Amino acid sequence: MAPYVELTVGEVNMTDDQRTLGSLGARTAQTLASRAWSFLAPFVGLLVVLSVIQAYHLIWKPDNPFLKTHQLQLIAKQTAIVGVGALGMTVIIVSGGIDLSAGSLIALTSVLLAVLLRREVPACLDDYPRIAAAWQALALDRLPVALAVFFVLLAGAAAGALNGVLITGLRLVPFIVTLGAMLIYRGMAEWLADQKKVMVVGDHVPDWLTTLLDAPTSPWQLVCYGVWIVVLLGILLAAVMRYTVFGRYVFAIGSNEPTARLCGVNVPRMKIAIYALGGVFMALAGIFDFNNLSAQGNPTSGEGLELDMIAAVVIGGGSLSGGRGSILGSIIGALTMTTLRSGCVYAGMSNPVQKLLIGAIIIAAVAIDQGLHRGRKQRHSF
Repeated sequence: MAPYVELTVGEVNMTDDQRTLGSLGARTAQTLASRAWSFLAPFVGLLVVLSVIQAYHLIWKPDNPFLKTHQLQLIAKQTAIVGVGALGMTVIIVSGGIDLSAGSLIALTSVLLAVLLRREVPACLDDYPRIAAAWQALALDRLPVALAVFFVLLAGAAAGALNGVLITGLRLVPFIVTLGAMLIYRGMAEWLADQKKVMVVGDHVPDWLTTLLDAPTSPWQLVCYGVWIVVLLGILLAAVMRYTVFGRYVFAIGSNEPTARLCGVNVPRMKIAIYALGGVFMALAGIFDFNNLSAQGNPTSGEGLELDMIAAVVIGGGSLSGGRGSILGSIIGALTMTTLRSGCVYAGMSNPVQKLLIGAIIIAAVAIDQGLHRGRKQRHSF
């Protein structure tokens, strides 16, 4: 026997419009809850990582806690390198692309900066006398440091733009193009550095370039200057992505590229600009890496760093399917990744164990992202 259900007169006489409004209200509530969770999820992830690491040290190493001023400053310093690269990676991933050449480009730009500041003809040009003479004719001994930094940023933009040209011109998927570019840029870094570190000594490097990642000298500074640069760039990029035509086009291309084409968006030109912008951020990360290595350009640096950046974007709420991403979330994701790495080192974990743990976290983050993406599709299909 069916249970007795009592209906009021108002419920019996409910119109279709009222039912529609109720359904819209429920969907609006679900959307607001989803957005709130997307905003809070990176912070929750960071809090979980910090809590687990701190609890481990309180139990097994009570005399050596993890959350100390020196340790937090070191994490902030490492976050500056991953974070500034994650900003550029965010724009690329939101547009539906990916860049596996980021780590190699960081190494190339750091080596290029070291070579320019060293003010010597690189050894790799010994077999090319004409090119070496042209290099010397540039009067590198009088090259201003600011101009050298500009050349490095320009080189990063050119390398990123080349990725965009190959993706759009050859109509290849970004994964394949940037995978090849990863090997090309790494080879260029090794060739330019003659397969060894390029050290800059003397007064060729000014204080403003060598102190970017130094420990804060006053209490009000809190963290190194590099972190504040990342924060300011993050605020600027967030404004660009939210309030400019360029930002709207990036989201449109990542959400539905064919529709963006039909709406008049010049997709090839936009993709070239997106990858060029990403290259600028990778070059800035290369400058930070040069500073972190005590004024050295290392052709082997940055290996695997692109994975940290991609993971930072995904942990921060970005989708590898494109169309979704958060600048603030990516910075928090970068902080989470560097905290995790620093915690593993501080706990004395071996390098293989660190790779296993971080690899598992990357897979879990992508799996959660794909699950949420499928859930959104199912909700919108009804």
